[in-house]
Amino acid sequence: MDDRRKSPVYAIRFSANGRRQYVTLGSARDGWTQAKAQDQLERELAAVRLGTWTEPAPEPAPVAEQDPTFHEFSSDWFEASKGEWRDKTRQDYAWALSYHLLPFFKRHRLSQITIAEVDRYRAAKVKQGKLSATSINKTLTRLAQILEVAVEYGLIERNPARGKRRRLKATKPAPVWLDSAEQIGALLSAAGELDRERGTGTPRRAILSTLALAGLRLGELIDLRWRDVNLADGRITVRASKTDAGVRHIDLLPALRDELAALRANVKPGSGERVFPTAAGSALDPWNIRHRVLAPAVKLANERLEADGATPLPDGLSPHKLRHTFASLLVALGTDPGAVMDQLGHTDAAFTLRVYRHGMRRDEDSQAQLAELVGGLKRQRKGSSGSQGVEAEAIESNGHAKKRRTRGVFVDRGGRI
Repeated sequence: MDDRRKSPVYAIRFSANGRRQYVTLGSARDGWTQAKAQDQLERELAAVRLGTWTEPAPEPAPVAEQDPTFHEFSSDWFEASKGEWRDKTRQDYAWALSYHLLPFFKRHRLSQITIAEVDRYRAAKVKQGKLSATSINKTLTRLAQILEVAVEYGLIERNPARGKRRRLKATKPAPVWLDSAEQIGALLSAAGELDRERGTGTPRRAILSTLALAGLRLGELIDLRWRDVNLADGRITVRASKTDAGVRHIDLLPALRDELAALRANVKPGSGERVFPTAAGSALDPWNIRHRVLAPAVKLANERLEADGATPLPDGLSPHKLRHTFASLLVALGTDPGAVMDQLGHTDAAFTLRVYRHGMRRDEDSQAQLAELVGGLKRQRKGSSGSQGVEAEAIESNGHAKKRRTRGVFVDRGGRI
């Protein structure tokens, strides 16, 4: 008997199916008494001895309110689903709800969220002028995702946030990348100059080299450990990625291998396993990489380029745009699209080329400069005198070199000619 309430609640405990069972019977208000509960226990035990006892069905979930507020429904949705999401996804969803959707819709009943109300929300966001069209569309996508569950539960008949007509026309930003050996070299040289001026606490050149010459995402770079950098075999293993395909091996370009080898030689024993830690050995802050590593290097590189009468680096350069640079670099050097896809951690080579095949300068002099930048890779031509010749590419896959005849340059991503 449970005496914690004013009306006693009776329950029985016994062993069945190899474990302890606890069955709540009811309260005194329902007519249960100590004697009645004892009789019920005897019946349950008799069923156990006969082998006919079965566990009672669980109590059904309480019936949800047929027209809850958006605040109630979205909060329940978030709590029930957040365990399925990665940290970055959870943060993005919380941002859309907390700062945009809930301030507008929190008091709306689900039935009150009509197409007209969704359009009114969109117009209000445009009038505020704080979010881009792309960001507003992201919040509308989240609204549609939540309301789709309400449709599945039978709480509303249709999803008023679905469809392209609810979205703003977003201007696709122009792609940004470094399009030549001169630009890549200027950025890395500037980072090295900052290292010499400001000390070696943060290895700016090594960080930017890893982003531009290995194509790591920012989170992958922050979590990169020395155990995943095999300098002998010339390979990085990416274990922490936002996608399953992102768990991959990246062949080190010779120039990057030299950068990391020099950095490794200066790592003090016991300083932590991260390749790029803070002074305390913890993870670098993404904001610091953007604003204290990349931005100063871009500023200094532009000063040097402008002094030489050269084209400055493009506006909007970010750590992710250096990933674009890596992809474009591989394509410009004639790397097989499938190999580019693998290096980036994609599952579709066509998607890789569609998104990342920027106009890296590809005349012979530019290719030669790119090859020299990444580590002395050379164009190799075969054929007798007077023939056109055939260019070959060596691609290392799973530790085995494969020769194939293709258009491009001779690329040995293990660093051996």
